[in-house]
Amino acid sequence: MTEKEKSYAEMLYQPGDPELVADREITIKKLYEYNNLNPLDREARSKGILGKVGSNGVVDQPLFCTYGYNTTVGDNFFLNVNCKLMDSGKITIGNNVFIAPNVCIITEEHAMDVEQRIAGLEYTHPVTIGDNVWICAGALILPGVTIGEGSIIGAGSVVTKDIPPKCLAVGNPCKVIRKL
Repeated sequence: MTEKEKSYAEMLYQPGDPELVADREITIKKLYEYNNLNPLDREARSKGILGKVGSNGVVDQPLFCTYGYNTTVGDNFFLNVNCKLMDSGKITIGNNVFIAPNVCIITEEHAMDVEQRIAGLEYTHPVTIGDNVWICAGALILPGVTIGEGSIIGAGSVVTKDIPPKCLAVGNPCKVIRKL
């Protein structure tokens, strides 16, 4: 089993594996080119670097992602400026999702065992965001979280656990404050 396959299987893996390092270097080059495109050159920007973007997808600059190819998004997607997609694991985002500036979606976590952590080992846990979700500015979405369809995540929230559908959730840690 390759290190990439281990990461997808949520097993301890080595991100320093040469294949993964080479993939990240390709992504760094693509990000440099993407982030330096003229913001008004929508045709060039529509090619993007994410694994899949549905119709009417907008990804504003600057963007950071670990690989890009591990992130898929649906139709009518908007990702505002300065977002970080830490996509060593899979990030799946539905249709009609709006993500405000400075949001960070993280799939990686370091090993809890100090020896494994020093060796650079980590895990990934996929993040899933349902249709019609709005994630407000500065939110952090942590590994393994699912945000249900139609929910809103308040600005500055740290989402550590799943959020059910059609809820307004805010805070650190993020908690449901009411149904929508």
